[in-house]
Amino acid sequence: MNCVLGPDNILYDTLLFRVIYDGVGNVLPCWLSYAVAGLAMMLILVNGVLLGAGLFSWVERRLIGRFHNRIGPNRWGPMGSLQPLADLVKLLVKEDLTPKGADRIVFTIVPVAMLAPVVLMMAVVPFAKDTALANLNVGVLYILAVTSITSIAIFMAGWASDNRYAMFGASRGVAVLISYEVPVVMSLLGVVLVAGSMSLNDIISAQTVPFLLVQPLAFFVFFAGTSAELNRTPFDLAEAESEIIAGYHIEYSGVKFALIQAAEFGAVLTSSAVMVTLFLSGWSGPFSNYLGWAWFLMKIGVLAFIFSWIRATFPRLRIDQLLAFAWKFLLPLSIINLFATALEVFFLRDGAGNLDTTDLWIMAGINFGVAITCLLVFGTMIKEKVRPAGPVTGATLSTGEAA
Repeated sequence: MNCVLGPDNILYDTLLFRVIYDGVGNVLPCWLSYAVAGLAMMLILVNGVLLGAGLFSWVERRLIGRFHNRIGPNRWGPMGSLQPLADLVKLLVKEDLTPKGADRIVFTIVPVAMLAPVVLMMAVVPFAKDTALANLNVGVLYILAVTSITSIAIFMAGWASDNRYAMFGASRGVAVLISYEVPVVMSLLGVVLVAGSMSLNDIISAQTVPFLLVQPLAFFVFFAGTSAELNRTPFDLAEAESEIIAGYHIEYSGVKFALIQAAEFGAVLTSSAVMVTLFLSGWSGPFSNYLGWAWFLMKIGVLAFIFSWIRATFPRLRIDQLLAFAWKFLLPLSIINLFATALEVFFLRDGAGNLDTTDLWIMAGINFGVAITCLLVFGTMIKEKVRPAGPVTGATLSTGEAA
């Protein structure tokens, strides 16, 4: 049929889609070729996320085993590499139970609602030149909008399960997500101000100096806030085994539980991909026109390793410490970073509103000083607020101070 995608099409800049469309268009009608190319892209995207989640689950379990001076998965395959496949088979054959009093429709929708944001976020992340499924000019806004689905899905899981422990876990999860969403959004405003665009491709192009250096405080706030939103240790109060068993997904089993776990592990890789795009120059690197995907995957691996390292190192916070960390520590840091960045951009940009490499290095020097000062000052302040109370003694009980 000799179908060729026109430059006015929204997917023209997506090289992979264009190659599939032009190839299939030689044997199929153009309208059908468009549908086949779209389905192929979605198949690659969904399977890539699921395979990445399975691979990361094995890598993280091996890493945490080494951190904790034990072996980790070692029975299935070389070094336990087939353990994710064994877990998947086990969950597929387990009975899929639904509580008697549950809202069956909402209960069934939850696993899909948990996985959907992970897949949708990857649709706009370019892992190499011209490889994003959609090059949106509001990519940052799109990511923030999509990630908000997670809080709804968590609340749906707790509400539909007809289980008080699940509802407690869901309430904690939603409280954490709402609390940490505010500083996360404000930290991204600094990135948008420096780049002058919300397009992820434009943000990568603007990073002649990685924004990790230009916006160190924003990176810290975004990393910490993202860890909390992903329910990663030490912020995983929604799944505090010592208090509320497994939290909001305690009633899920079989395939539904497998999808929820895939969403949690896949979200780590997706969030790492977003951070690589926003702060680590994306796929940029030596020979990036040919090895951009390799640089991108390597940077994701480094951030995923840091996520696992933190999980294996720090103990879980209390709920009061968790919320105080968001409102009394991360939020002031994000506000200070936003004001400092706005002033720097105002005074350093040229007549066309652009910042050159020299300007970015000047901003990096200023912002590193601001970041160190703020972390020391607010760290000392928050430490006094969340320090656990001293042990209760007989003297305090007799005077009524313990009450």
